[in-house]
Amino acid sequence: MASFRLGIIASHGGSNLQAIIAATKSGELHAIPSVVISNNGGSLALSRARSEDIPAYHLSGKTHPEPEALDEAILQALVTHDVEIVVLAGHMKKLGPKTLRHFAGRILNIHPALLPKYGGQEMYGRRVHEAVLAAGERTTGVTIHLVTADYDTGPIIAQCEVPVCEGDTVDTLAERVLQREHAFYVETLQKISDGTIVLPGAMVKER
Repeated sequence: MASFRLGIIASHGGSNLQAIIAATKSGELHAIPSVVISNNGGSLALSRARSEDIPAYHLSGKTHPEPEALDEAILQALVTHDVEIVVLAGHMKKLGPKTLRHFAGRILNIHPALLPKYGGQEMYGRRVHEAVLAAGERTTGVTIHLVTADYDTGPIIAQCEVPVCEGDTVDTLAERVLQREHAFYVETLQKISDGTIVLPGAMVKER
């Protein structure tokens, strides 16, 4: 069974991060969370990582005002911890060109809708679910895709559907989608680990 070292980048709560950590601890997911990076120094994601003794870094425009320096700092943190696959778990900022180039084909993002619908720069969090409900959709879902220079446009790796129920509010729909996200990220990462899904830039090692 192939395993790989994960670098996880998150901006806020880190509930997907926690789901991944729990799955690696239980043996459900054959991966090693090697480093966590957040652009928010007070994020719960950093607290979750530190409570698990995972190296955690606040790297943002506050720590590195120049975009090029921030890009280099993120890249070096990932490389220093021997990261093989980068996982975005609620990261609200674009990655810089050096990081994108070094990890091309090895950066995953999760989106709370069935891309290409309801994607793009302004489509995140509640805005996605508001748009789904406003359009009268009967089905929404979760998309995991490769990260490129533009928001939500990279090749789709995996998708699953989530029903929109009669009487749903933004909050009830968001909670249903988030719960599916937690399981689906783990499921997809495990498929990468066992070779069912092959990333174009994947570098996994036998451990």
